[in-house]
Amino acid sequence: MNWLRQHFFAFSDAFSHLLRSPGNFILNVLVVSIALALPFAGLTVLENVRPVSEQLAVEPEISIFLKMDVSRDKATALAGNIRAILADSGSAARVDFTPREKAFDTLKSKTGLNDVLATLGANPLPDSYVLKMSGFQDAMDATRVDDIAQKLKAMPGVDTVQIDSAWVKRLAALLRILRLVLLFLGITLGAVVVAVVFNTIRLQVMTQYEEIEVSRLLGATNAFIHRPFYYTGALLGVCAGGLALGLVVLALQPLNLAITDFARLYASEFRLAPPSIAAIGFLLGVSALLGLIGAMLSVKRHLSRLA
Repeated sequence: MNWLRQHFFAFSDAFSHLLRSPGNFILNVLVVSIALALPFAGLTVLENVRPVSEQLAVEPEISIFLKMDVSRDKATALAGNIRAILADSGSAARVDFTPREKAFDTLKSKTGLNDVLATLGANPLPDSYVLKMSGFQDAMDATRVDDIAQKLKAMPGVDTVQIDSAWVKRLAALLRILRLVLLFLGITLGAVVVAVVFNTIRLQVMTQYEEIEVSRLLGATNAFIHRPFYYTGALLGVCAGGLALGLVVLALQPLNLAITDFARLYASEFRLAPPSIAAIGFLLGVSALLGLIGAMLSVKRHLSRLA
């Protein structure tokens, strides 16, 4: 109970000092929240994109589009040639044949362009094959996929060969780069937060210089003197983190308006969701920790001179 009373007193003392100069406190909160808003926004975007990227297949897929004048019998007979090419290259893949009628029905159901497609008259889509490759991981494998694509393109009746999953690997690589950039940005702006809190506590220590000296003469311990400053730094971090999260959530609304229009072009309903309760708790905890670290560094540096 005595330990709880001491901490309650330290928290009350820190809160009362903040109320005595609310203007300085609000200004410091604004500065820190601006520094926190950018990494918070980046983390929110990455957390929204990550589930989508994980659902995408990273194994390469090869699409083979046949010429329009190839008969159905010849088209289905090409499956044997395709499997022979795969066997010669030592590759494994699932070979799926898609008739032009099925491809046309799928296009109408997914795009909702029934009226536009009806004006075309005849079905403009060719028969096609989709090869879902497996066991391809590195750059050497990517070269082997390109070699297979060249052999497939040389088959009679083949019009176009397209490797469909290369962009997925590029997306995964881009996300890894963005994570590293976000980590570097978070560390840099975290240092800015610590520096701002450090300077804020330094000014508060200088303001309470005489009060601290009197407390020591009355027998106050270092822990008793330091504790209110620690709570001040943590409160500053929490308030700034809450304001930064509020700014991020407010920015999602106009951003989602633009994203929704873009996603509809790809028949998608993708939207940026606000941070979850767990993420909010984590980010507020990080903000409080940064404020506490800045306060501890400042207190140990400046109050040690008074010892």
